[in-house]
Order: sequence, then structure tokens, then C-alpha cells
Amino acid sequence: MTVKNSQVIIGIIILLVIGTLVGYFLKNKEIIPENQGIKINNIIEGQIIKSPLIISGTVTQGKWAGFEGQMGRVELVESDGTILGSALLMATSDFMKFPATFEAELSFVPPKGNEVFLVFYNDNPSGLPENSAMMSIPVKISQEKTKIVLYFGKQGDDSCKNNYPIEREIIKVEGIARATIEELLKGLTLEEKENGYFTSIPEGVKINSLTIVNGTATIDFNETLEQGVGGSCRVLAIREQIIQTLMQFSSVQKVIISINGRTEDILQP
Repeated sequence: MTVKNSQVIIGIIILLVIGTLVGYFLKNKEIIPENQGIKINNIIEGQIIKSPLIISGTVTQGKWAGFEGQMGRVELVESDGTILGSALLMATSDFMKFPATFEAELSFVPPKGNEVFLVFYNDNPSGLPENSAMMSIPVKISQEKTKIVLYFGKQGDDSCKNNYPIEREIIKVEGIARATIEELLKGLTLEEKENGYFTSIPEGVKINSLTIVNGTATIDFNETLEQGVGGSCRVLAIREQIIQTLMQFSSVQKVIISINGRTEDILQP
């Protein structure tokens, strides 16, 4: 091989390396965190996270100045823009003095895909675009799974209270009770429907909150839970699906269901 040919080959290799680096930067430039006056102390790029996630950080300058005890907000977002959870960055020191520290507790639902990002937004009470700031960190969701049981009705059984267990595997999170009800609200797979199972819970129901205190699970839903629901049998079936699904956990001995904070006049036949 001549010296000239060697030089050509080396030149081609250098160009390929440069092209690869440029391509990587162009692809990832929107997710590379920039030093904008905010530092996340306990999360690094590519870190595996679980829900709930405790985030701590420091604000040092600029557009990340605090406002009424808040330093901004954080969202966990999928690559398609789906927001999996959000939380406020609450100041843990004097938010009027730099550096100021903050914490956030972020709870989130499992993603559909593998690409997720922690996106931080500053507090911008002016609403002016020039005063806004954002930082994004790519992270990964823990793929450790756990088995849960969901309860559904089954064709051929006319009892309003009888439900039948279906076992599923979901990503293991600390808020497993809420994640389990989220899975219940997704409904049945095609195979499960073909096997005669059905749900009495309407589509589009969302959980507002779920707390478990001293053995009592209090779960609040949006108004969709009772929209278009008629008949005492279906109302009872809805309650039983939710109650039986929550009662599988040893921490739950009693279930209180509410809709937008109401308990007395909900799910009427």
C-alpha cells in the first residue's frame, strides 16, 4: 500500500468519525442538558428511575429564580410528548437568594416505550417567551416487573358482585396500588374478551388521587366513572371491581370511592 493510499484511507476514517459525531449531536442536541443556572444533584443521564422519584437540585442564577416558594416544575415525558407525571420544584432554602435548593417528588405511570425524559421548566410568571427556560435529561424506567390481579365480570354469571381474577405483570413501582387500578382502567385484552370477560367500568375514567391510611384506601376518580352508568347491578359491579382489586393488598382492609371529592351521591342506579 502506497503512502498516498494510506493518507486517503486515514482521511476517509477521519471524515466518518467526524460525521458520526456531528450526527449524534444533531440527533441529541434537544436532550443534552445545558448549564442554564440549574443543577440536578441526584439524577444523571441514562439513570434508571422508579416511581415515586425524589429529585433534588440547586438553582444558581438567571431565569431559574424562585417565585412564591417554587423553582419551577418537572415532567416525565415520552418521546412522543406523552406526559407520564409532573411535580413542582419546591424550594428547601430561601428562594430569593442564590444558590437556592429545591426538591420534588415525582410520581408517574409506566411508559409505552423506552425513551423518556425528565424535562425541567422554570417558573415564569410573566409568561414572556424570553423569560422561559427548560432543561431535559434522558433517563430510563426500571423494567423490574411484579404480578398483580385484576377483577372483571364474566359472561354467563348474572351476579352483580361476582368478579373473576385475571393475572397481569406490570412494572414494579412503590405506588403499586395506584398502578394496579390504572391497569384495571385500561380494560381487557382482545384474548380476554374472547374468553368471555367484560368490564363494567366506563372508558376514559381517570384517578384523581389514591391514599392508603390505617388500612383504608380512599380513591377519587373523575366524573367519567358515573357518566352513562345506569342500573343498580352495573353500579354495584363497578364498585366491586375496584374494591376487590384494591383488597388484594395486605395494606388495604377498607375502600372508600369518591368522584371529584364526593362520596354520598355517587354511582346512583
